[in-house]
Amino acid sequence: MAVDAADAAQIRSALGRLRRTTGLPVAFGGLVESGRRQVRISELSGTATTALSALAVTAGNGLGGRAVALSRPCAVTDYSVSRQISHEYDLPVAAEGLRSVLAVPVVVRRRVRGVLYGALRTAQPLGDRTLGAAVAAARDAEQALVLREEADELLATAASAPGPAGGAAWEQVREAHAALRALAPRITDPALRDELLRACGLLAAGNGPLPGPRPAPREVDVLACVAAGATNGEAAERLGVGVETVKSYLRSAMRKLGARTRTEAVASARRTGWLP
Repeated sequence: MAVDAADAAQIRSALGRLRRTTGLPVAFGGLVESGRRQVRISELSGTATTALSALAVTAGNGLGGRAVALSRPCAVTDYSVSRQISHEYDLPVAAEGLRSVLAVPVVVRRRVRGVLYGALRTAQPLGDRTLGAAVAAARDAEQALVLREEADELLATAASAPGPAGGAAWEQVREAHAALRALAPRITDPALRDELLRACGLLAAGNGPLPGPRPAPREVDVLACVAAGATNGEAAERLGVGVETVKSYLRSAMRKLGARTRTEAVASARRTGWLP
């Protein structure tokens, strides 16, 4: 079954962080296949063979399967002789020469979406610091996947609310636009962030941008929040900046738009195509 390329990229990025922060020489992982209780190992980092590539790990089996079944991190000091796990995958693990192994589930909205593994080629205990760093890498992947799901849901909401400006349907588009603009800065993957901002541009493009001073991205973010009814404090919280920063962006946007009030600024931004 095909793996979503963007989700796989998040697993790949998390494995890179896992290796950097834990010092473990080998990392690998993959996503839970849709509709099935198994993880497909799709990403390898630091491996010497392809023995683990495309391996399907069933929930409950082996170390990773145990992590999926329990929804919590698991580790063994010597994989091949451990009594804590079943041994369906001893051959590929041995072919790669792995001994000490940890597995951390990636849990999104209470559902295991993938597993990150880290390993040594020697049998020695993996301490709390190492396990903690691996868990932190998994949390990064979880947040990225949550943000992507939220973005997809908001885009779907906007797409299902076509029609002329005005009315409840178009207000849904405007609310989705504001939420997406606030969401974008929290996405660490540059390609995904750019994709999201392009989608925001499409939502606003229906008004046809007019010639004039171009807004800074954060000015549009602030105006989108204001258009959705947020106070300066609420906009600051959504965007992760200070209230004075919000005021500064708002003043700059109002100056470019020739507006004297927040309401005028929003109306002008809609006329000029800054906002939907």
